[in-house]
Amino acid sequence: MTMEEGSECMYSKIMGCGLLGIDGFMVEVETDIGNGIPSFDIVGLGDTAIREAKERVRSAVKNSGFDFPIRRITMNLAPANLKKEGSSFDLSIALGILASTGVINQAILRQALFIGELSLDGKVKSVIGALPIAICARQNDIKYLFLPEANAKEASVVKGVNIIAVSNLKQTVEAINGEAEIMPVKPSDDYLKPEYIRYDTDFADVKGQENVKRALEVAASGGHNCIMLGSPGCGKTMLARRLPTILPSMTFEEALEVTKIHSIAGILPAGMPLVNTRPFRSPHHTISDTGLVGGGSMPKPGEISLAHCGVLFLDELPEFSKKSLEVLRQPLEDGIITISRVNATLTYPARTMLICAANPCKCGKFLDSSGQCTCTPRQIQQYLGKLSGPLIDRMDIHIDVAAVKYKELDSATSADTSAVIRARVENARQLQLERYKGMRIYSNSQLQPAMFDKFCRLDAKCRNILRSAFDKLGLSARAHSRIIKVARTIADMEGSTDIGQVHLAEAIQYRSMDRKVWNM
Repeated sequence: MTMEEGSECMYSKIMGCGLLGIDGFMVEVETDIGNGIPSFDIVGLGDTAIREAKERVRSAVKNSGFDFPIRRITMNLAPANLKKEGSSFDLSIALGILASTGVINQAILRQALFIGELSLDGKVKSVIGALPIAICARQNDIKYLFLPEANAKEASVVKGVNIIAVSNLKQTVEAINGEAEIMPVKPSDDYLKPEYIRYDTDFADVKGQENVKRALEVAASGGHNCIMLGSPGCGKTMLARRLPTILPSMTFEEALEVTKIHSIAGILPAGMPLVNTRPFRSPHHTISDTGLVGGGSMPKPGEISLAHCGVLFLDELPEFSKKSLEVLRQPLEDGIITISRVNATLTYPARTMLICAANPCKCGKFLDSSGQCTCTPRQIQQYLGKLSGPLIDRMDIHIDVAAVKYKELDSATSADTSAVIRARVENARQLQLERYKGMRIYSNSQLQPAMFDKFCRLDAKCRNILRSAFDKLGLSARAHSRIIKVARTIADMEGSTDIGQVHLAEAIQYRSMDRKVWNM
């Protein structure tokens, strides 16, 4: 900031922060107040919300007891080549005007960053993206971050920055001038402790379906995508909703990345500064391709990014539009989704487990033991033909889900809880992390065929089993690598260094959609 001692300051520079993808970037909010016809202009590639900030700021300044200058006001949001959006610049714009008129003590402004939306009476309202903004502040050696009280806990997850929670413009000015003392929000590391982690569902609630629970445990242990085929009411959705409860506990880095995505999407639950449970997203089949992978004029994360480090569940898979399903193929392989627009190219993380559910035919009774299916072979083929071959190719595990018998529903036998299953899953994942250390591979699902000779060697007996399966079951060539990766996971679950015959045989059973019965 420039100011000659004893003279009126007509120029000021306040630090704000914008959002680009899931990251923040520093914005210099420059204010110049000069002579001329009274006006208030904001330049620097701001969106409609920023242009409308003029009226919010004018009223907030007046209603907070300060004089609003009746002069020519020009504000610049630098860098001018990056698009800025949202109402989070209101606070820094108002403070820039007050700094230019000498109301604010400028000493603290060089080491502080300000974000917040202003209401007409001067209250500071919550904004989206507080966590990535706090991370950006730390990376740029900002000492103080002034932000709304509603965002304080979220930002306090980031250490190394003093988080100052403010409720209104007047309080903010008093804190800057040293007239009021506001203690920084104390950071907390408790959010990932077991007592803070709560799931509303548990695998112990599921009666029967032992084969499906086993298959989902295999999927969780290796990070494999899977599809469940079964008649309506057999429990596909119920089982899928419980899958996040057996996935490995989130690391702090994973929780931070997931929270950033949910924060910029504006869906972070109140009172939850850090997402500490694996996300579960279940979009309706009418969703657009933009809603599924992200996009828009100013791109926002889609469902596949909101499910990052968790589960994306597509129920009634054949009902999704072909275009929506096709756009999933690349992010499922790469673990990221890149969205290009005129103003920016953004990349969102999209490392998720894809779990799909579908009826085996139009009436849904084809796999039902009751024999009540009324569909012809051609109708069955047409119904399953809606599913994209390349998408099914990305499913490591196919599960046939049979209807639960009354005897199983009425049984008092207790099943393993999610906590017990999760412990087994974490043991298998730990083996994989140690095996692939330094290779940027975190689960068996990420293995490439070129790595099989090193990590998935098969002896002569296993090769004979695999060859026999291809000949007798009519498995496709694309099933080869999927079977080997799943077999590697099953071996890890048993603590076995080598893939055995029993591991391979079980993996082959999880390829039902590659068999000739689906190619009628």
